[in-house]
Amino acid sequence: MTKIEIINKIGENVALPKKDIEKVVDNLVKVIQDALKEGQKVSLTGLGSFSVKERKGRIARNPKTGEKVEVAAKKVAKFKVGKDLSEVLQGKTQTEN
Repeated sequence: MTKIEIINKIGENVALPKKDIEKVVDNLVKVIQDALKEGQKVSLTGLGSFSVKERKGRIARNPKTGEKVEVAAKKVAKFKVGKDLSEVLQGKTQTEN
């Protein structure tokens, strides 16, 4: 599902102009990005939680040549599925529209 599809789906259930819904979605994404950039954890009840994990640098191998390649340390976003979403995916509960 794309951002536009999400905006359209929300528009079916909320009496707001699509431009306003788009601003809310954009703002939500920015708030999550900023919180993760600051190292905070973001939890959304019914969905799950986002956090930042640091990966150490390491030496890897190029699969074609076998040459050693240094991979730099980096931060990656991690998402943990919440209980409610997990149950929906397993068909244990019904979603509400």
